[in-house]
Amino acid sequence: MGGVGDMPYASPPADDPAYAAVIDRARVLVPRLRERASRTEELRRLPPETERDLHDAGLFRIMQPKRVGGSELDYVALVDCSDVLAQGDASVAWNFANLASHHWMLGMFDRRAQDLIWSSNADTLIASSFIFPSGRARKVDGGYLLQGHWPFSSGVGSSEWNMLGGVVASDDEADGIEYRIFLLHKKDYKVTDTWNASGLRGTGSNDVEVAEIFVAEPMTVAVGDLAGGSTPGSAANPNPLYALPVFSLFPYVLSGAGLGNAQACLDDYIDITRHRASTYNRAKLGDFQSTQIKIAEASAKIDAARLIMRSRCLEAMAGARSGHIPDMAEKTRLRRDGAYSVNLCTEAVSLLSSASGARGLFTTGALQRQFRDAHAINSHLAFNFDAAGTNYGRVALGLPSENLTL
Repeated sequence: MGGVGDMPYASPPADDPAYAAVIDRARVLVPRLRERASRTEELRRLPPETERDLHDAGLFRIMQPKRVGGSELDYVALVDCSDVLAQGDASVAWNFANLASHHWMLGMFDRRAQDLIWSSNADTLIASSFIFPSGRARKVDGGYLLQGHWPFSSGVGSSEWNMLGGVVASDDEADGIEYRIFLLHKKDYKVTDTWNASGLRGTGSNDVEVAEIFVAEPMTVAVGDLAGGSTPGSAANPNPLYALPVFSLFPYVLSGAGLGNAQACLDDYIDITRHRASTYNRAKLGDFQSTQIKIAEASAKIDAARLIMRSRCLEAMAGARSGHIPDMAEKTRLRRDGAYSVNLCTEAVSLLSSASGARGLFTTGALQRQFRDAHAINSHLAFNFDAAGTNYGRVALGLPSENLTL
């Protein structure tokens, strides 16, 4: 099976010693994360000791530029590390991936924004909410005036900064609107404790509110500048990693959490079923053909999901190295496959939960948490296959994309 000890990282960059070392450091944390999972849910955010473990292992900085002490690993590291960590706790993997990806994105901002944040503290954490219609901005001399109320800012309680999406309206209607990301320090926004959720309970994905604040131009970046190729940060960070299309690849920031959660569910099911007897006739459940088929189906879905996720990330990285900028058909394919692969993971968890019978009802077991987390992950817009599939179909038929971030 594809458990924590033998996950199939056969493709590059698995043969990179530095990459392998990061995966190993993540793997070491899994037993601790499983032990803390109940407490993480009770706190509704990551426990301080878990945050410290992630910092000490260097995981938050896996995609940060080497010039400021980061690891600058390939994009697929987000999937691989999240896959491992989610086998301990999906909430931890979700926050890890969110916060680690923002170091990568900061590397695409103006050098002045990078220096302001990283020169003060290269370990600093940056939260986000990329629900662009939640923010409204207007251009003023030297920057923008921003206001808004954003939900779902995962890990905001641990973060010093926040990347908030907003819509910039133009006085000239012919110019239309612009999607832009604004970097704000925590002193400039209010956090409201709203995160009482059934799944991913430990992510602290609370609301953020800004009454009105001036944001200097260098502390912002247009979404159009993150569509692939050169960015405002390219001179400082020439690695093709920082030339990837951000929102085309957005599902893969988070998809590893669904993958590892499903893998843990499968491994737990196999371990328990191997020794479990039927309540009614004491027959070994592992001897039932129906049990064996469910294991095969769930594992096939998970393996297929892992292959899709990793392949798309590796392809995107290879394309960036060659200077290739994906066209809209390629971008919508990335979004389609990101959603589809997580749906496969959710289907696998649902299958195993159903096969577990009444055992899955007990709140003391991991299965009920894995089930809740799987469906919470799947509820993210990035994994809504109806939305991603519709847009892919539109572009395939020669119609314009409806996703304004691509």
